[in-house]
Amino acid sequence: MADHGYETGRLNLPFVGHCTFGKQPPCLDWDAIDADVAILGAPFDMGTQYRAGARFGPRSIREASTLFSFGHGGAYDFEDDVTYMPADQVRIVDIGDADMIHTDTIMSHDNIEFGVRKILEAPAMPVVLGGDHSVHIPCIRAFNDQEPVHLIHVDAHLDFVDSRHGVLYGHGNPLRRASEMKHVTGMTQLGIRFVSSSNKGDYEAARRAGSDILSVRDVRRLGTEGVLARIPDGVRYYCTIDIDGFDPSIAPGTGTPSHGGFLYYEVLEILQGLTGKGKVVGMDLVEVAPDYDQTGSTAFMAAQLLMSFLGYIFHAEGKSA
Repeated sequence: MADHGYETGRLNLPFVGHCTFGKQPPCLDWDAIDADVAILGAPFDMGTQYRAGARFGPRSIREASTLFSFGHGGAYDFEDDVTYMPADQVRIVDIGDADMIHTDTIMSHDNIEFGVRKILEAPAMPVVLGGDHSVHIPCIRAFNDQEPVHLIHVDAHLDFVDSRHGVLYGHGNPLRRASEMKHVTGMTQLGIRFVSSSNKGDYEAARRAGSDILSVRDVRRLGTEGVLARIPDGVRYYCTIDIDGFDPSIAPGTGTPSHGGFLYYEVLEILQGLTGKGKVVGMDLVEVAPDYDQTGSTAFMAAQLLMSFLGYIFHAEGKSA
């Protein structure tokens, strides 16, 4: 590199170099994952019932995440006076994407499940970038040989449809399919509102399956502490976050926008509080469809939310400065 008398080494600005999540190292050998966190893309959107495009979500989130890669050895938050995810304590790798087989939902889902299982075998925490919400099904299925988990679900929609015209694995089915898995012990569903593919019977079935369903207005009435008080303590949590849980005024880049949604800190503070109640063992963030948001703000928010949440998780484990 040319020497102009400045600091040595590369400045490595966000728009320079390879585009991995947070510009973290790639690891394309899934038998050699050596990290605390592994990022997996699940660019599948054949489960959509309205606007497709979430297959481009993983690329857009990775691109946006480079903004948060300035190479300071961690992320200093002046409000908390904490440096989150110091490079010498938290190791993140990006293992690329599961292979998608066009028109074949089952094989594509199986490939996603295989990737998540490889991450768990490492062992590392899986962070999956969707893709439509159906990708949650193979993600949570991969935990069937792990200790039980409680699901934290942020979404505008209940996603508890059993079957419509024989469709079992679309993006309206994931929480119903998850509820049928023995290792899922309960669900807290936040942000649910207005009309979706779920009918009254689906809400009744979700409650019978042990779901606590809270609308955006419920969450605002209860406040962060009130919501956290309803979530079981001392258990393992898996979080599935649909970007349409946020209001489309701040997250327009999604296939099924629903007004009256969350603002950023409403969700972030619940996720931060969650890390003090139990152990977060995995997550997926889905339904970012960048073509509906030419500003890119939806992908930026998704990347920032994931980065912040990971920081809180490892801070709770004593890995911060």
